[in-house]
Amino acid sequence: MKVLMIKGSPHKEGNTYIALKEMEKIFTAEGIGSEIIQVGNKPVRGCIGCRACAEKGSCVFDDCVNETAPKFEECDGLVIGSPVYYASANGTLVSFLDRLFFSTPFDKTMKVGASVAVARRGGLSSTFDELNKYFTICGMPVASGQYWNSVHGREIGEAAQDAEGLQGMRTLARNMAFLMRSVELGKQKYGLPEKEPFEPTNFIR
Repeated sequence: MKVLMIKGSPHKEGNTYIALKEMEKIFTAEGIGSEIIQVGNKPVRGCIGCRACAEKGSCVFDDCVNETAPKFEECDGLVIGSPVYYASANGTLVSFLDRLFFSTPFDKTMKVGASVAVARRGGLSSTFDELNKYFTICGMPVASGQYWNSVHGREIGEAAQDAEGLQGMRTLARNMAFLMRSVELGKQKYGLPEKEPFEPTNFIR
């Protein structure tokens, strides 16, 4: 099994990195492979709604979004970690996720998702909610921890002092490992849930 971890911080080894590395320790101990991809320092433009990806099968802007898409398709679980900017996720990360989720045609049903927010003080809950919406729009179960998945720290390295936050990361990783394995067993025994044909209902016709 493999977990793809997307880091939205522009800092190479800042507090978001510390939080994700704490999860990675547990994945390694559980025999689950993981990879951290940094996107917060990349020049990522937002989605322009051209819908060309529906025909191409990939985004028209050939950058780290298209490079990440195959890894997303292959993974069993996805962790998204972001610093908090104005009670929201990093703007570069949001642009990346909008395009990644919208342009990839493969079925994401039952891939396990988890989000992590890192901040000096506030805005963690709203960022946590924002990131979880990427999972729930496409049938991905959301892994939970022992609290809202958040770690505190302002200066680089301060997250290492948040004992409760790091414990939450370890709990989240263990719960995510359990959920991924449970989903895999369920797929083997029962298969994926039946899907009805999509019924698009627009409010203006």
